[in-house]
Amino acid sequence: MADTVWWKRGTVYQVYPRSFQDSDGDGIGDLAGITRRLDYLAWLGVDAVWISPFYPSPMADFGYDVADYCGVDPLFGTLADFDALVAEAHFRRLKVILDFVPNHTSIAHPWFAESRASRTSPKRDWYIWRDPAPDGGPPNNWISNFGGPAWTRDAESGQYYYHAFLREQPDLNWRNPEVRAAMHDALRFWLDRGVDGFRVDVIWHLIKDAGFRDNPENPAFAAGQPEINRFAQVYSADRPEVFDIIAELRAVLAPYPERVLIGEIYLPVERLVAYYGPDLNGVDLPFNFQLIQTPWNARSVGDLVSAYEEALPPGGWPNWVLGNHDQPRIAARVGPEQAAVAAILLLTLRGTPTLYYGDEIGLAHVPIPPDRVQDPWERNEPGHGRDPERTPMQWDETVHAGFSTAEPWLPISVDAATRNVEGLRDDATSILTLYRRLLRLRRDYPALSVGAYRAWPDCPETVLAYERHDGDATLRVVLNFSAAQQDLPMGEEFGANWSVLLSTHPERQGTRICEKLTLFAHEGVILLRLAS
Repeated sequence: MADTVWWKRGTVYQVYPRSFQDSDGDGIGDLAGITRRLDYLAWLGVDAVWISPFYPSPMADFGYDVADYCGVDPLFGTLADFDALVAEAHFRRLKVILDFVPNHTSIAHPWFAESRASRTSPKRDWYIWRDPAPDGGPPNNWISNFGGPAWTRDAESGQYYYHAFLREQPDLNWRNPEVRAAMHDALRFWLDRGVDGFRVDVIWHLIKDAGFRDNPENPAFAAGQPEINRFAQVYSADRPEVFDIIAELRAVLAPYPERVLIGEIYLPVERLVAYYGPDLNGVDLPFNFQLIQTPWNARSVGDLVSAYEEALPPGGWPNWVLGNHDQPRIAARVGPEQAAVAAILLLTLRGTPTLYYGDEIGLAHVPIPPDRVQDPWERNEPGHGRDPERTPMQWDETVHAGFSTAEPWLPISVDAATRNVEGLRDDATSILTLYRRLLRLRRDYPALSVGAYRAWPDCPETVLAYERHDGDATLRVVLNFSAAQQDLPMGEEFGANWSVLLSTHPERQGTRICEKLTLFAHEGVILLRLAS
């Protein structure tokens, strides 16, 4: 596909709807709240908004337990609110991407109620039911991603049903063609309403081993890790048959021009890139979470970028992610100074970047008092919860940070009076200004989105540098991962024909660099080659 397609040149912005903007005063964000803030997203300079689930749900896992794939939970509004959001987004030239959750439904979904009714139910095979092991226990050793067995016994039928996550989230049986047809219809429902693509939740889980073999023990498992790591997920996920399923999903989108299919995939690079599919008939973007999982230092990050670029199949388009609703925020992981360096990295590497709401204002770890914990994973396995990265967006210095007129569902950060959009948007030195300038540069210089990538060798151990090139434009990105000043001799080739296009120290913008580039502590710069 040509490099002009919007999702190759554009930037995706993830919204967790419970936490973005409350419009009705109940302390929980909603669709009308997102619509209210679209002008902000257009001002910021992103190209698409990805909205986490808002479908009808009992909210055992806050919308990832879907009870109806073709509706809106009253907590978030109505279908009319959704249609208005799409229309207003498109008016501002913003694309809309939905979170699609096909691996499992809610236990309250009518499909599961019918499946559970009897062993002879027409929908029994829509879910994964198995007889007990000979000792009466679970059919195998598979573990839930949220801790504990992945099998729950149904007292009425005597069989177990499988759930890769909560017991309230039974897995669908994607080997059943009726399930596939129903899910394809759900995709078409939203495509016909104008959505521009889907991020598919836990796509590598969709098919399980037909023989339900035990997973092997993980020799790298250590105390303190989530229980799911006790075993290698060889038979419960990432099965070869999944690529046929993904090709079918891709075919559903084919009649709708320029729709994007994104897959959530937590796998090593060599497995991740397989999800582009044979002949690129898989997902357009297998989400690349490697920056979240890689040690934050120049050598590790540089090696990762090179390995990922080399592993991409011919024609496969790269993408990068620094955070999401399941991972600690980037500012919490690397600190506020390096969060600015990370912003430059994310928005200047080759490929499609995804921003997580609040990262652009430097939101970090927000402590959650025990009596305010919401995440079911935290309740099952304390210390692994996701509430701190899901706290409300901070818009201004008013009560509840402008998010709501009521007490929010999760606490607001204690620094909300100063760390908010209104307080940072006109500050030339703020991280919000940095993000906005970076997003503008991506549009002004296609080299930063679709240009070629080349690592710049012979840097100090704590510096990562690379070149982006497209047409007549050549830019170099230099990032200091350390708290110490770094001097980089540039040689004759560098000369005086480069200038600072952007820096985490804004006063350096426009300055010429001659024989030596001196980087301040935690500084990132973008250099533009000038005509001789």
